[in-house]
Amino acid sequence: MTSRVAALLLLGIFCVGFASAQIVSDCCLKVSRKTLPLQILDGYIIQDAGHGCEISATAFITKVGRMLCVSHPKDQEWVKKYITFLDEKKAKRQ
Repeated sequence: MTSRVAALLLLGIFCVGFASAQIVSDCCLKVSRKTLPLQILDGYIIQDAGHGCEISATAFITKVGRMLCVSHPKDQEWVKKYITFLDEKKAKRQ
């Protein structure tokens, strides 16, 4: 009886592990090339194609929690500058 319970528990752990590996993250499906107002941004996520998402992009997070997808930093200079600014702002807060 105890071995059956242990086997079922072990099976449950394996199933949860496999299920969590299949969770899809939010991905940018298309990007805007328009410059965003810097004062509305609070953070960013860099998305690389082939690592769970189809395209490379930068997802800027606004102060109200919205995700705005723009070009990858390697493609647009203004995106690199915004990322540098946000990194410096975050470092000052810590």
